[in-house]
Amino acid sequence: MNVLSIQNIAKTVDDRPLFTEVTLGLDAGEKVGIVGRNGAGKTTFLKVLRGLVHQDEGTIAMAGGSNMVTLEQNVTYSPSATIRDFLYESDHPSTRLLCEYHEALESGDERLSQRLQAEIDSLDLWNLENDFKTYLTRFGMKYDINHEMKTLSGGELKKVAIARMFTLRPTIMLLDEPTNHLDIRTIELLEKDLQNSSAAVIIVTHDRYILNSVCTTIWELDGGRFYRHPGNYEAYLERRAERIQMLQKEQDRLASILRRELVWLARGPQARTGKDKNRKERIETMLSQVRNVQDARQTSFSSLERRLGKKILDLKHVSRSFDGRTLFEDFSYSFKKGDRIGVVADNGMGKSTLLDIVAGVIEPDSGMIDRGVNTHIAYYDQLGRTLPMDKSALDFLEDISSRVLFCGGEISAERLLELFGFSRAKMRTLMSVYSGGERRRVYLISRLMENPNFLILDEPTNDLDIPTMENLEEYIASFPGCCLIVSHDRAFLNCTCTSLFVIQDGKVLDIPTTYAQWKEGADARPRDQATPKTDTAQRPRREQKGLTFKEHREFETIEDEIEEMEQEKVRLEAGFTDIGETADGTLAQRTRRYEELVRLIDEKTERYFVLAEKAQS
Repeated sequence: MNVLSIQNIAKTVDDRPLFTEVTLGLDAGEKVGIVGRNGAGKTTFLKVLRGLVHQDEGTIAMAGGSNMVTLEQNVTYSPSATIRDFLYESDHPSTRLLCEYHEALESGDERLSQRLQAEIDSLDLWNLENDFKTYLTRFGMKYDINHEMKTLSGGELKKVAIARMFTLRPTIMLLDEPTNHLDIRTIELLEKDLQNSSAAVIIVTHDRYILNSVCTTIWELDGGRFYRHPGNYEAYLERRAERIQMLQKEQDRLASILRRELVWLARGPQARTGKDKNRKERIETMLSQVRNVQDARQTSFSSLERRLGKKILDLKHVSRSFDGRTLFEDFSYSFKKGDRIGVVADNGMGKSTLLDIVAGVIEPDSGMIDRGVNTHIAYYDQLGRTLPMDKSALDFLEDISSRVLFCGGEISAERLLELFGFSRAKMRTLMSVYSGGERRRVYLISRLMENPNFLILDEPTNDLDIPTMENLEEYIASFPGCCLIVSHDRAFLNCTCTSLFVIQDGKVLDIPTTYAQWKEGADARPRDQATPKTDTAQRPRREQKGLTFKEHREFETIEDEIEEMEQEKVRLEAGFTDIGETADGTLAQRTRRYEELVRLIDEKTERYFVLAEKAQS
């Protein structure tokens, strides 16, 4: 049964069509995930469905007896509202009915109150407030229902809004980035409740776990058009690849015809006949149709390596409390090159505080931080505190540097913004009118332009679209320095982090596994509690002088191997000015190979000196 019917709707904002000719249907119980780039119009589409923004054309119809509840990105409430007030501020038939009943009692209208009481009985709404309290407790809210909303954190506000949404028992739920500001435990509860709900759901989210485990259909918004993909996110990726491949085949066919036609055109036909004139017109039409239909992922990016010293950063017996409560105490750790560590804990347990301490933004209550002289930290925090709203993105970044060191070469700040999906018009617009995702992309670029060797990321996926997240994952995978990451995005943690700091019960546990392995319970012991290797008595070996036969063969060839790698390294460096795909691969592939060569040359050179010294002994 169709509970929501969308017929031929369109919406244009600032003379730019966001979507046109959209015809879709939502079945009862269907779970739909909407995917698309930042600024494509996903949030506007939800507002159109909700009736907060009017479409330019087309119709939207909801089945009789249906009711809709929206979970918006930013929770809104009246200035003096309590948590209880927030429940009744919803424009929903159930809460309106209860409010009308209480008003009828206060006014003494017995006839009206009896009629409303019978209606409340039939809908079983007397326990609505108790249901609300149950959901609040489930999501970890410990405040009384009369607690003021304005004192709550962003994550707590989102929990209250989610609790209200489920309490109202809607037949249709619209959710816009529901996981922002939530901790992983709450996200997992939300995921289960959405799976178990009988309501039809339309959700805009960058959380690939939810898109894959909850959604039964994907609506892709691309180039102003919606594409419907049956199945979960994994199935969508497969079908999308097929669609792009089909489009590319059509473009290849056009390009092949064009090559022949352009040869004809180069001969300089006089176009005296109607046939020749029509041929020229056909060529012009095909030229306008040929376009690049490669997957819409942004070009991969990375920054030039700044070498780390032997000492990177040491935390020594670090402790920190907040408001009389110990967040963590007596934590020590020495960062090593290549560390990619995710920080996991519930909201309010000290994740961002730990990052602030490592970054040097705040001091620990006790203990010390010993940073190496060559360690350069770039801190991507949640606040975006350095963005001037009275400047454009281009002006802001050019104030940092007009030219950017980029994978062994230089590109302009303007070109870097283009790689992150900014049009030339957009990058010259004041950042005060940017969306949250656009501002965070600018902030991310500004951090990477600092050429760090120690990267600290606090919730980097908030408001980022999935293509940008995937590029960030690729960047971190090839980053030669250290990464310390707080994220509620489980897929992002699995793709980027090889170990975890888990904060619980006032301790920071160093867990040497990925997030998925930790959740499964595989080797979940802290690193310093792992079973030590048993020393076995070995017979002392007689020291051998000179090279063995195998070492002699190695010594004869190692110089040539180093020379070959040096030549390949020089070739890659020369090609870094070309950000497109070359014979040596994509920019990301060439970057990874370059970093591998640097490591191998260092290792081979060190081995050469060891063999040379041994050969002389």
